[in-house]
Amino acid sequence: MRAGQTTAATPSGGSGLPPIPEDEWLSAAVLGGGLPPDVHHNLSAAAQAYHLEEVAERHLRLARLAAPWHPAVLIALYRFYFYKGRLKDALDIARLCLAKAAQDNKLPADWRQVVATDAEFGRFDAPLPRFFLFTLKGYAYLHMRMGGLDEGLAAVLKLLELDPSDKVGAQVLLNVIQRMGEDDHD
Repeated sequence: MRAGQTTAATPSGGSGLPPIPEDEWLSAAVLGGGLPPDVHHNLSAAAQAYHLEEVAERHLRLARLAAPWHPAVLIALYRFYFYKGRLKDALDIARLCLAKAAQDNKLPADWRQVVATDAEFGRFDAPLPRFFLFTLKGYAYLHMRMGGLDEGLAAVLKLLELDPSDKVGAQVLLNVIQRMGEDDHD
């Protein structure tokens, strides 16, 4: 189904509600819409218990068990691991998000094979392609932070190829990589 089409299905199955455009559903989903009540409860509880890492993570895992591919759950896990400094765990979630974003956009599974004409990457108001771009940016950044500069650079260059107007801010990451290279020569 292409962005802008409607669907009667909701994330939790049929609800009897009128169909909504897929792009609106995804935007709402990323913000937490369409979550089953128990998942919403666990995400909220994780946020409240953020300072208690084990408790917060338990709630996030319960949310993931109930809605394993919901964007709000994956984003919550990614942010939790990232802000807790658990970069390897954040990278694992980024990889899952990349796989989901590729599947949702009907893109090749390997982000290196994606080309600009595969989706509407230039439209910032297209949530599915935007989710892919922001996920790839997070993937690139994490690799850079963890010392994987070659992989990070490849992802940044792919971002700039897919989004030449740089709506997601990949140029900032490229500048960082370039400055790192200059610092090596000083």
